[in-house]
Amino acid sequence: MRQITVLSHADAMKIIDFVRRELEKDNLGAACAVVDEQGTLMAFLRTDGCRLGSIMIAQNKAYTAAREHVESKEVGRRSKEEGFPMTNFGELRYVTWGGGVPIVHEGQVVGAVGISGLPEEVDMALARKAVQVI
Repeated sequence: MRQITVLSHADAMKIIDFVRRELEKDNLGAACAVVDEQGTLMAFLRTDGCRLGSIMIAQNKAYTAAREHVESKEVGRRSKEEGFPMTNFGELRYVTWGGGVPIVHEGQVVGAVGISGLPEEVDMALARKAVQVI
């Protein structure tokens, strides 16, 4: 047998609260998704001014990071460099834009955060900060 650690709803809400505060500082419209280790949505935030397309993209960035155990941007980089089409995964929810970051606790991926709606580098930086909240 092995023991696993799981992300709690309280942990997910800590992340959401942190991201909300960060976005509200500068009145930024974006979406934030927090998923469990399998990529299932646990918590979600859409601030005022967020484009509608960012809702699903944030969820898919988090899903990609949780499933592949690396940042979503890294999945895209590997696909491009290795000439491995994303369709070969058989998973249409995978995205290759930056902003999906796995949440790692004691070496184990317990979930992920996805941010969408800002420039890619800003999405990535905010998601990286958000996972440090736990």
